[in-house]
Amino acid sequence: MKIITYNVNGIRAALKKGWIDWLKVANPDVICLQEIKANLEQVPEITLIEDLGYEHYWYPAQKKGYSGTAIFTKKTPKHVEYGIGFEDYDFEGRAIRLDFDEASVMSVYFPSGTTGDVRQDFKYKFLDDFQNYSHELLKEKQKLVICGDYNICHRAIDIHNPKSNANSSGFLPAEREWMENFINSGYVDSFRHLHADPHHYTWWSYRAGSRAKNLGWRIDYNMVSNALKDNIKSAKIWTDAVHSDHCPVELILD
Repeated sequence: MKIITYNVNGIRAALKKGWIDWLKVANPDVICLQEIKANLEQVPEITLIEDLGYEHYWYPAQKKGYSGTAIFTKKTPKHVEYGIGFEDYDFEGRAIRLDFDEASVMSVYFPSGTTGDVRQDFKYKFLDDFQNYSHELLKEKQKLVICGDYNICHRAIDIHNPKSNANSSGFLPAEREWMENFINSGYVDSFRHLHADPHHYTWWSYRAGSRAKNLGWRIDYNMVSNALKDNIKSAKIWTDAVHSDHCPVELILD
């Protein structure tokens, strides 16, 4: 099963940049999207995606042009779960899950705290609530993949300049501690499981030519439950996919 996570920073904008041509080449079984910023009705190109063999499940935010998640899949799921049961997060379309025979796959868009203290507090509350949610879910769905934009760099190796970003949202000590605790609660960072070397990033600022200089952050993950650890076959970051300020992250489970 080839699974890709991709924060597209607006599905309509990505489509204008050749996203469907990339999808043909990548050919995932399941692709988890974040920040779709659109409803299905606003994406007439969906027929082209259906022609590639994909079913599609959307969970847009109630606020237009904001947030939202979706999953496109070539495998028909047994069940689709919209949201995680918290009104504040579900209002923003932050999580959707598909259950298959082989595993359950979630697309999650974690809040960013970069716009000020109010959203940073919202982010911390989300982290606490999601930790509790995932802990209970893991009891029910032992084979679980939580894909998404976590908006957190786990360790210094995951950010281009850890010293100057020590007080930046996304690399704060409390956020990094949460990530460590989350992984230790029953997950494997599938990319780091296979790649221990530095300078692998999934997001770059649009400013100062950051992407060309590879001054990035690794904030997009395919977290795999421990029950699937031995099924991790490969992991890849598609740095040459430029439809967004993020890039896709691939996981293949055997």
